Amino acid sequence: MYNYIIFDIDGTILDTETAVLSSLQKFLLEELNKNYSFEDLNFVLGIPGETALKKLGINNIFESNEKWNSYLKEYFHHVKVFEGIKDTLVKLNEMNISTGIVTSKTKEEFTNDFVPFDLTKYFKFVVCADDTEKHKPNPEPILKFIELSGADKSKTIYIGDTKYDMHCASSAGIDFALALWGAKSSEGIDANYILENPKRILELIEV
Repeated sequence: MYNYIIFDIDGTILDTETAVLSSLQKFLLEELNKNYSFEDLNFVLGIPGETALKKLGINNIFESNEKWNSYLKEYFHHVKVFEGIKDTLVKLNEMNISTGIVTSKTKEEFTNDFVPFDLTKYFKFVVCADDTEKHKPNPEPILKFIELSGADKSKTIYIGDTKYDMHCASSAGIDFALALWGAKSSEGIDANYILENPKRILELIEV
């Protein structure tokens, strides 16, 4: 039985793929005069923006990340809460199950991209990218969360949609559940549970 459930945001709570990749495409076309497909850029999903830009060979990281975030606002209308997430969070709250967030978003990005959806009231602790020196897939973000929350590792599970989330959880010594509604595929991911939809999260309470 799990009494603490930690969530990733992008691809787990929020469907942000179109907005994130479209805004990055626009930035890279402007910066590098090169067209990238979504398939080319899928690797950026689940890691901090600054890390993604470094992998793309961008040098002026801070300014570039700011510009990417400004373009993201143009596509924000594509962002939505996955169907079934809010109902599941309400139910977990009613069951007195503690919930938290470990995300690759910075605090500023969390405020701009997540807070508007009015879901923060369901989460007791939030660890953002700027709360730790190392980031997913390193275990530090989850270990920081455990430190802040006092959660029992053996009764805590992390729900995410990427291999970065999986490695972060396993290296931190907690179980991992794959959010298949965001991941779309379980290939290459060794999860303790594969969840087809958010309502399946409730079954973890009874494990």
